[in-house]
Amino acid sequence: MAWFLPRLLLALAAVLIGFIVGVVVRSITGVEPLALGLGVLAGVITMMLTDAIRGYRLLEWLRGKQLNNAPRDTGLWGELGYRIERAVRDRDRSIDRERLALEQFLSAIEASPNGVLMLDPQEHILWCNGVAADHFALDPKRDLRQRITNLVRAPAFVAYLQAGRYAEPLVLGNGRGPGTLSIVVREYGEGQRLVLSLDVSERLRNDAMRRDFVANVSHEIRTPLTVLSGFIETMQQLPLTGVERERVLTLMSQQTQRMHMLVADLLTLSQLEGSPRPGSDRWVSLDALLARVAADAQALSGGRHVLNLKPHTGVEVAGIETELQSAVANLVNNAVRYTPDGGGIEVCWRQLEDGSGEITVVDSGPGISREHIPRLTERFYRVDGSRSRETGGTGLGLSIVKHVMQRHGGELMIQSELGKGSRFRLVLPAARVRTSSDAALGDEAAFSTAVSSDY
Repeated sequence: MAWFLPRLLLALAAVLIGFIVGVVVRSITGVEPLALGLGVLAGVITMMLTDAIRGYRLLEWLRGKQLNNAPRDTGLWGELGYRIERAVRDRDRSIDRERLALEQFLSAIEASPNGVLMLDPQEHILWCNGVAADHFALDPKRDLRQRITNLVRAPAFVAYLQAGRYAEPLVLGNGRGPGTLSIVVREYGEGQRLVLSLDVSERLRNDAMRRDFVANVSHEIRTPLTVLSGFIETMQQLPLTGVERERVLTLMSQQTQRMHMLVADLLTLSQLEGSPRPGSDRWVSLDALLARVAADAQALSGGRHVLNLKPHTGVEVAGIETELQSAVANLVNNAVRYTPDGGGIEVCWRQLEDGSGEITVVDSGPGISREHIPRLTERFYRVDGSRSRETGGTGLGLSIVKHVMQRHGGELMIQSELGKGSRFRLVLPAARVRTSSDAALGDEAAFSTAVSSDY
């Protein structure tokens, strides 16, 4: 009621003005009714003119953008202006909060790995994020308010959208790009729809790889099991001479060894994929590692090849010794298996300018066609399956090498040409390579620090 007193004072002022006007008119004309009427009219006009001016100022402020304060009048109009200004400011703050919440919500959707399309009841695009634009080859700004079925014309998608049965997702080949999409539609509001898309290419590829892996493992194990079963049945049903029995037992031992190698390689792969990345604080002598690999390769070759497998490197590498030895041994043993008798196999070490280093295994074998090279590290992939089984390979060796190098921050690089042999390079990063002299200096520095601290 703070506005009441100023309002009352204004009314008294209007009465006073009317009284003065009445007195003046009476003194001039001497007509009392005329003086009374003009006095009342003057008071009313004063009140109305004052309210009109204040009301006009408030209306002008309301018609504008309300950036400044409302007119600061006294009385009723001042109170009314203050209340309206506060309501406007509260509305603006509420709109700002809602706008910020909407922007944060849309930003979260934009960061989602799923594509999101919002459609009105007429299937016009209200909004879409960048992922949906990539999935459906849309422009997030230009294509707004466009009908989705005019832009995405895949028959399966159009039929799914218009059928209205969205219980099951639609799996759709991405005709405008690589991959496969899983599309889900959800209804909301009054006839509006939310179209969610997800690129499931990687999942489908992993599922296919898993199926292929199970099939390959089953096939690899079934072959020696079939051989063993046949030999056991033969020994049970047929009388064998000592020589025949010895030959059968030798073949059974070979098949058993083959299954043992397969299981060992599978366990190695499983351990590589499931264990943490090796640190850079465990150093292994590369010369000692290559010496062990060379001894195994010489035993496998049996003098049938020209071997040069013991380069003097004077280098230490950081990592897990068993994994690094497995990687190098797989390459060298493969070279021995696939290189014809009399061929040459060499292991080289080279320090690169950036401090990294590479172990190179070179053979003079038959070589590999260019189209096979990208797939050599796939599990159970063989250029010549029958020849690989004859040489005792499991088809997992290069896959193990690739995983070992990835875990150590390195890379496996393959160069080969039919009839000209093959070159396999294990590139190790500079952080995992040091010379033996550096190691000795490091030990001396540590010793000196320990001694000085004692004094």
